Amino acid sequence: MSSAWTGRARATDDDIKELVAKLQSLLPEARRRSSGRTSAAKLLKETCSYIKSLQREVDDLSDRLSDLISAMDDNSAQAEIIRSLLS
Repeated sequence: MSSAWTGRARATDDDIKELVAKLQSLLPEARRRSSGRTSAAKLLKETCSYIKSLQREVDDLSDRLSDLISAMDDNSAQAEIIRSLLS
């Protein structure tokens, strides 16, 4: 949270606008249409969807990596490269 929130129980409208703008700058879909105004509720829904899609992508890549590792020789150059990347 912003250091401006220190000692305050509630965010001001300006705080919320600033946070919504920061969030909008992080979402690919929201950046593409940044000229239009989007409600905070819609932006939060898009954020949840985006995070879920990223999680699915991480899970898929993890599964693919596990399949790749299990199919290769433990002593191969490829296995060594993968181990170095994961450590």
